[in-house]
Amino acid sequence: MRVAIISESFLPTVNGVTNSVCKVLDHLAANGHDAIVIAPAAGSPSHYKGFRVHEVPAVAYRQFPVGMPSVQVARLIAGFEPDVLHAASPFLLGAQGIASANRLGIPSVAVFQTDVAGYARRNRLGSASKLAWRVVKWIHDGADRTLVPSSASQHDLERAGVPRLARWGRGVDLERYHPNNRMRPTAQALSALLSRGGQDAVVGYVGRIAPEKGLERLAALRGMPGLHLAIVGDGPSDQRIRHLLHGMPATFLGRLSGADLADAYAAFDAFVHTGTEETFGQTLQEAHAAGLPVVAPAAGGPIDLVRHGEDGYLFDPDDPRDLRMRVGSLVADPALRRRMGEAGRRAVIGTSWASVCDELLGHYRSVMGAKVAVKRTRVGSHA
Repeated sequence: MRVAIISESFLPTVNGVTNSVCKVLDHLAANGHDAIVIAPAAGSPSHYKGFRVHEVPAVAYRQFPVGMPSVQVARLIAGFEPDVLHAASPFLLGAQGIASANRLGIPSVAVFQTDVAGYARRNRLGSASKLAWRVVKWIHDGADRTLVPSSASQHDLERAGVPRLARWGRGVDLERYHPNNRMRPTAQALSALLSRGGQDAVVGYVGRIAPEKGLERLAALRGMPGLHLAIVGDGPSDQRIRHLLHGMPATFLGRLSGADLADAYAAFDAFVHTGTEETFGQTLQEAHAAGLPVVAPAAGGPIDLVRHGEDGYLFDPDDPRDLRMRVGSLVADPALRRRMGEAGRRAVIGTSWASVCDELLGHYRSVMGAKVAVKRTRVGSHA
C-alpha cells in the first residue's frame, strides 16, 4: 500500500498530531508499506523510517508553523501516486491535499484532532465559531472518511453536518509506560525527591502549558495536606502558571521525552488533567498504562477514557471544589490509588499502537474499496 500523509504538524514540532503521524509511519514501515510525508517547513528531517519527508512553505503562528497552499502539494501527491491520502488534523494544507486527491481520483481519510468549539468558547469568538465550523465542514466534506477520536468529537461533527464519520482512537506504548518502571533506580530517585521521601503523594500533569490546558484549575488544590504537584511540559503559559501556583508545593520538570518521561509517570502517585478541549487525551492513556488513577474534566475526550469511580474520576470543570475533592480522596488513600491504577492499566491493554494502526489500515482499505466500486459503477453506466 502506498500512503501519502499530509500533516499540519511534523518533527521537530512535538504534539499529539506529530506523535500520531510518527506512530502510523512506524507501523507502515514495519509492515512493508510505502509512504511520503508532506508537512509545513519547520526544519523536518529529510526522511523518517526511510520515507521521504517533503516540506512546503509555512508561516509561524503561536510558535507553530502553519502550512500554506502551494502548487507543490498537488505535484507531490501526483508524483507519488498513492493508494490513499491520510490528512492529519487538516487545515489549510490538509484541505489542499484532500482537494488534490479528489481531482486525481485518490481516496482520502481525514483525522480530526482539533476542538474548534472549545477554542471558540475560550477565545470568546461568538458568531465567528459558526464560521469556524463551516470551514471544518468544508474541509472534511471532501474526505471519503473522517476519523474522530471520541464520542464528544463525533457529536460536534455530526451537529456541524460533517458526513462519513467513523471512530478511531489512539494507541499507547504499553512497554514504555508500565507499572514496573517504579522499580527503576532513576524513577525511584525522582519519586523520593518529589514526595520528600514518601511523605507526600505526587500528583502529576503532562502536557503543554498553554491556555487551552486549563492549568489555572490546579490553584484549587492550594493548602491540601500531603500533596506535591509535578508538572511536565512547557509552553506559552509557563511563567503565568508558575506565578499562579507560587507558594504551593509544586515542581516544574520541563519538557521530557523517552525514558525520562516514563520515569516521571512512574514517580507519580496519581495523574491530573485540567483542560476541557481535548478531542482525545493521549496523556490520560499513558498514565493509565503506567498504572495511575486519572482525574480529568467531564468534557471532551476524557469522558471516553476515564471510568468514573473505577480507574479515576471525572470532575465538573466549573466547580473547583469538585476537583479538590477528587484529588484529595486519592492523596489521602494509597489503597484507592493502587486499586484504580490497576483498573486503568487493564483498561488500556487492548490499545497498543500496533492494534490501533491495524484498525487504521482497515479504514484505508475500506475507502479504497469504495472508490473502486464507484469507478466501476460509473464505467458500467456509460457502457
